[in-house]
Amino acid sequence: MHQRQRIMVALAIAVLSGVMSVEAGAQTINRQDQVQFGLRNMGGPRLGVTYVFGDGPLYQYLMENNMDRVISQFGWHFEHQVVPEGGGPQFVIQVVPLFGGVEYGKIAPVIALAMGVRFPKGIEFGLGPELIIAEHGLKSALVMGIGKTFDYSGVSIPVNLVFTRNNDGGRLSILFGYAIQKRGVSD
Repeated sequence: MHQRQRIMVALAIAVLSGVMSVEAGAQTINRQDQVQFGLRNMGGPRLGVTYVFGDGPLYQYLMENNMDRVISQFGWHFEHQVVPEGGGPQFVIQVVPLFGGVEYGKIAPVIALAMGVRFPKGIEFGLGPELIIAEHGLKSALVMGIGKTFDYSGVSIPVNLVFTRNNDGGRLSILFGYAIQKRGVSD
């Protein structure tokens, strides 16, 4: 891993640790009360851009296919939350299929599964695997994301910074979209 990538990973871990300690300190749960949970479906469109670091195999593949380091991303976000009805952090499972590279006349499909936590003020983080559908089969990567969801009258607007890493190289993406809250929906 290059020095710049190590610094970015260390910075992401430091930010996540700080967010977790601030949010965790703000939460108190009365142990005598049993916590009740509700389900919430927060699916919706996502779009953004990805930047490819370094000169590794992924960068070489992009250059060989007349693509650049910056790639568009379009897709859909499937999310389920377990939400404590009395307040507190939400436990989140997200599946995000994306298609990248359309501006180059290419389709580069990926699908990520992230498991994480969203705190009451909308700050969120997650971690999970990503499958990349490549010309010569499937590849995998590790996805780490941090973001904030802004809620406006039943519409959530998430903004996420996502770092993805495997042996082919590192990528940094910014993704955003919207979701209309549908409480009590089970799919």
